[in-house]
Amino acid sequence: MRLFVAINLNNEMKDALVALQNELYDQGVRGNFTTDENMHLTLAFIGEYPEAEPVLDALNKVSFTPFEITLEGAGCFGDLWWVGLDESAPLEAVVRRVRRALAQNDIPFDRKRFSPHITLIRRARGCLPELQAEPVTMTVNAISLMRSDRGRNGMIYTELGTVEGI
Repeated sequence: MRLFVAINLNNEMKDALVALQNELYDQGVRGNFTTDENMHLTLAFIGEYPEAEPVLDALNKVSFTPFEITLEGAGCFGDLWWVGLDESAPLEAVVRRVRRALAQNDIPFDRKRFSPHITLIRRARGCLPELQAEPVTMTVNAISLMRSDRGRNGMIYTELGTVEGI
């Protein structure tokens, strides 16, 4: 199974991101647009791992108080275009706790520095216009273990379990 830990976005945040995608499309940008059901914020990418239970057990040791995240800024990593988030100490703390729990349970994960972003378009083609997402805020009440499967029309993400904030 290909696994990652993520924050699933609420409908208001997804709607703001889809509106931005529509704006980009209207400006002539083409590429693989992320579908609204696949929009998320990755906290830790695990990759191929044989079973979900040990990962869920590790994540259940992560405690956090619900906190807010707000869309802010945008940019690209090559041909991947994204929207960023306002700086958030609680978000950074949750990421550290998640990664520490994975490491303490010998669950491998990508150790690249956390750079909070939500992917809008992969393989983007066209002019990179000035991107400005509406500064939508949402409360993060849970983190999720997600499975990624390649489907006929792109990736399919399935939630395997959640850890609720307290």
